[in-house]
Amino acid sequence: MVNSLDLAEKEMKQYIVVKIGSEQYGIDISYVDNIVRLQKITRVPKAQSYFKGVINLRGEIVPVMSIRLKMDLEADVFTNSSRIIILKLEEKGALGIIVDEVKEVVTLSDDEIERNTGKKDTFINGIGKNGDELISLFEINAIVEENI
Repeated sequence: MVNSLDLAEKEMKQYIVVKIGSEQYGIDISYVDNIVRLQKITRVPKAQSYFKGVINLRGEIVPVMSIRLKMDLEADVFTNSSRIIILKLEEKGALGIIVDEVKEVVTLSDDEIERNTGKKDTFINGIGKNGDELISLFEINAIVEENI
């Protein structure tokens, strides 16, 4: 027997809301390992232009990428609000992405998310409605793919 409370819980998902430029994006919290302040990024020769380099995070070398450059936006402008979000990915290990600001954590139910069904090779898999605000939800696997 399926408990209706369990069913309701499964439909809720938490997202970390970040700002990139003037837009808000949501990152599924299950991918997020850590959020760290901007720190010295060591360049890696011959890496793709959107890879900024690597950081040393408590003894672990973590590659860091500019989500702005990956999405063909203007280059990063670093401020006191800039953060590196450390994602944990099964096959690829940890990866850092640079965001302009971390805003909040929101919980969205399936009926608050408009899924992006038609287009493949896109970084956005849906739009979440949080009150009056719209949040573009990142497709993390598309972002970390190197051939896009």
